[in-house]
Amino acid sequence: MRVTVGHLLDGTRCPRGAPDLSRTTHSRKWTFWLSFFTILNRTQQLVVGFFVLVWIALVAILVLAPEVYTQTLQKVAGKSLAIEASLLIALSALIAVLVVGVFRRWRWTFWLVLIAFLSGVLRLPASALQLAGVMPASGPTWYEALQGVIGVVQFLIAIAMIAGYRKAGVWGQF
Repeated sequence: MRVTVGHLLDGTRCPRGAPDLSRTTHSRKWTFWLSFFTILNRTQQLVVGFFVLVWIALVAILVLAPEVYTQTLQKVAGKSLAIEASLLIALSALIAVLVVGVFRRWRWTFWLVLIAFLSGVLRLPASALQLAGVMPASGPTWYEALQGVIGVVQFLIAIAMIAGYRKAGVWGQF
């Protein structure tokens, strides 16, 4: 009888005679999620999580309150449904490229996200001025408040990214 060396879920070898858990379907699912959290550090998880939440918010706004984007997009000639679908596809592709860049630790993605997130702080005074009525609002009150919150969250993530950069370089953990 031949005894082989098995593998645990984290890829390490286990003693002779122990079952090889890496070959079961159930363990592959766990291995994927375990490797997801071990591949990405806290900074990357924060950025990817932000992108996922922003994409979910975009879809929710397009489904639940399409008038937010419809009034802006009506300046472009064409059917509003096709334009909204094009907007969703284009933004989904952009977010997907950025998420791949975070996973692959591309330097240009780090700097692009950092600059965009640092400039997110400008959303706060713009939203405050729009809510105060000094500037014309680009949407309903709740949308302007959401834009301000997103700007603050972006800026806080940018501060964490800078801390990680000073500590360990590009995509360093804060």
